Amino acid sequence: MATPLSSGPLASATAPGSTDPRLILREEELDSGLELLLLAEAALWAAVDAALDGEGPGLGRSHWRAAFLLRRRPGIGVQDLSKLTSLSKQAASKTLTDLQRLNLAEKLAGDLDARRRPTALTAEGLAFEARVSERLRALLGRAYRTGGLDGVAGTRRILAALAGPRQGVGLSRRDGL
Repeated sequence: MATPLSSGPLASATAPGSTDPRLILREEELDSGLELLLLAEAALWAAVDAALDGEGPGLGRSHWRAAFLLRRRPGIGVQDLSKLTSLSKQAASKTLTDLQRLNLAEKLAGDLDARRRPTALTAEGLAFEARVSERLRALLGRAYRTGGLDGVAGTRRILAALAGPRQGVGLSRRDGL
């Protein structure tokens, strides 16, 4: 028999003061949510893979993911990319180096530390990111319309709670945080 889970990571992962004490989550409900997240992730990556098929050799999921994050958080470097994606620093460095080699990204001058050089997308990199992301925005748009107006805000709150502190990584340069 599933036990109620009224505390734990998901119950406390919402914004301060916004937890609903009436919400009791059972193992089956949490497992169903995990299953849906895994299936949704597979659908998103399938859309990325389909878009990448037309981009030529040498570009994979990590390249698009880095390009997307560089567009959303200009100036991130290896360390931030590693934190945001859970790639090792070596894998994040290789991904950024690949993007530079393909003229999709460029290193910028560092603010204080010459060893930490932020990366930005080139015009070609912005076009690459846009072509792949267009498919994902369409997929997400259809899903949001299915969920309705209330579903969009609820979904964003849930995903933000799951993303946790990663949301702030790499934003301080752009947003003055």
